[in-house]
Amino acid sequence: MQEVLPPVVQDMSKKTIGVYRRLSAVNSQIPNCVKFSLQPFPTTKPQPDLLLTGNITRNGSQINLQYILKGDLTTITIPPPSDTPLRKDGLWTDTCFEFFLGIPNSPQYWEFNLSSAGHWNVYRFDDYRQGMQTETACATLPFHVQQQADSLAINLSVDLATIIPVNQPLEVAITTVIKHKDCEITYWALTHPGTEADFHRRDSFLVEI
Repeated sequence: MQEVLPPVVQDMSKKTIGVYRRLSAVNSQIPNCVKFSLQPFPTTKPQPDLLLTGNITRNGSQINLQYILKGDLTTITIPPPSDTPLRKDGLWTDTCFEFFLGIPNSPQYWEFNLSSAGHWNVYRFDDYRQGMQTETACATLPFHVQQQADSLAINLSVDLATIIPVNQPLEVAITTVIKHKDCEITYWALTHPGTEADFHRRDSFLVEI
């Protein structure tokens, strides 16, 4: 059977495609795992030789999410680990791993921001880009960062019981902002349904858990 690769992977180098295949093999062994591959918003400029994949699992109110960024990391900015990780605004102005949670048939949703420096934040919205507030019910966002020469992994494990009922179905968008050393910003998501990069669109909340 012919292997079908995501469009973004088809344009990658042979080395990066090999990494994708190895990651897929590992993820396939994780039970109840939803695997994902993020795509950069299409532009007329050459696409970066990067691969951004991961997986998400849910057990009741517990969410486990992993991002794996592979490729030539020397071309992007990666905030170094901080001795004092803090809750911070504006993390999306630099390389930032994000995800969004929504409740089906409800306009309300949450945005989660993770920085490789260890900084984080969670916001609540009443509707599409409206009523943005810091979600004070989330007092911490525990995650770990592992960086090597050609890879960066973010591993999050968080209990959402303080904001979402245990059995509440969720719709999830998984996204990332990558800042390049030439100051270019690329926006990565499961899909880009609009004419501009917009992580808040509910038709991009594709994962159901």
